[in-house]
Amino acid sequence: MNQHSVRRLPVDTGTSGWEAISTRGFPTQTLENDVRADWLVIGAGFAGLSAARRLSQLRPGEKIVVLDATEVAKSTAGRNSGYMIDVPHNLSSGEYSVADEKSTLLEIEQNRLAISFAAEAAAEYGMSKETFDPSGKINAAASERGLKLNDNYSRSLERIGEKSELFDAKQMREITGSDYYRGGLHTPGAVMIQPADYIRGLVSGLGPKIELYERSPVLELTRQQKHWKARSGRGTVTAPKVILGVNGHVESFGYFRHRLMHVFTYASMTAAFSPDQIRKGVTGVDRWALLPADPMGATVRKISSGGRSRIVIRTRFTYDPSLEVSAKRVAGIAAEQRRSLDARFPGLERLPFEFSWAGALCLSRNHVPAFGELEEGLYSACCENGLGTVKSTLAGMMAAELATDTESPNLEKYKSQPKPSRLPPEPLAWLGINSVIRWQELRAGREG
Repeated sequence: MNQHSVRRLPVDTGTSGWEAISTRGFPTQTLENDVRADWLVIGAGFAGLSAARRLSQLRPGEKIVVLDATEVAKSTAGRNSGYMIDVPHNLSSGEYSVADEKSTLLEIEQNRLAISFAAEAAAEYGMSKETFDPSGKINAAASERGLKLNDNYSRSLERIGEKSELFDAKQMREITGSDYYRGGLHTPGAVMIQPADYIRGLVSGLGPKIELYERSPVLELTRQQKHWKARSGRGTVTAPKVILGVNGHVESFGYFRHRLMHVFTYASMTAAFSPDQIRKGVTGVDRWALLPADPMGATVRKISSGGRSRIVIRTRFTYDPSLEVSAKRVAGIAAEQRRSLDARFPGLERLPFEFSWAGALCLSRNHVPAFGELEEGLYSACCENGLGTVKSTLAGMMAAELATDTESPNLEKYKSQPKPSRLPPEPLAWLGINSVIRWQELRAGREG
């Protein structure tokens, strides 16, 4: 008998604005009994729900149970910036550079496979453009260094046949209403999502194809003969095969220990405003999405619905292997974000933040997923390397194909990746990783 006790659960600090403004269209159900299923998926985020959807396609009619420790979209999946990006986007590299042609083309192919899967779900489940918008994205530059990074990125994309368009300061001002930016680089293949609405849309669309139990954290996972049994507070689920879609939390189950970097990033969302409240034109067109030219800079989005708009800003990274950050830290970084937003939009200086929150990322040193069959009948679709919307979608799809013995050229390519490499021992890892992060953030300068 193989037994895994889960002795810690991730802590979500602050209320995500995405979740707070999202509408939920299905009831909450907690696991209260002993349930038997054909499939158990642990985690109702991008990986878990993508795995469940793919399982429903590959094994229609089989019983799929999904367990989530909190409520759908309240945890990590509802705390990101909402970018589904197709082109290279390695946060840890210091710039969005293109690697060797073969590996880069494979990464783009896999990212687009995930985006296509998500687009099919969005169309099938009737998601609105406000939830799923294939608008592309802009890497915004506010400094000479940022302009150079964009130019280098554009040239590297051109070398592999990828389209992009450089914007000047005037074009950026027309889009955003701000004089802060000196240029931008537009790539057309990205999709902007409202992450909480998208995740809840997946649940609603899957409907009777799955049984979802929320507020039902797995506290123990045990292998008995040919079945796995997951124990929560008031019930159990028994199934022959289990897929873990829990990102960095997989380490709490005893797997990939000392191989995963648990990094938090931080975001704030303004109160809603109308053009009458804010000087006309101060925030540009109705919707736009800016990534920083330097990966350690500020991500800024404007969203609009029903004549009301909000701005979301994401800055700062910290390495926290405890899987928990304090409310005090979130508040302190929100104050920094206030200054950053005011520098870009002086006309918004009296517009308060309504929500501030932290969100967890999981990265590996060698930028690979924590994927594969861990034990007989137990599969991992974890470690999204800072691009959870796309990478976790892909991992969930591939885990479902692996678990069902589905032969697929995409799976063959995906599972050929190495395992995450080991980290230095603590406290060396904490000191080293946080030092590198802080140095890169300082180097980002005006982009932050």
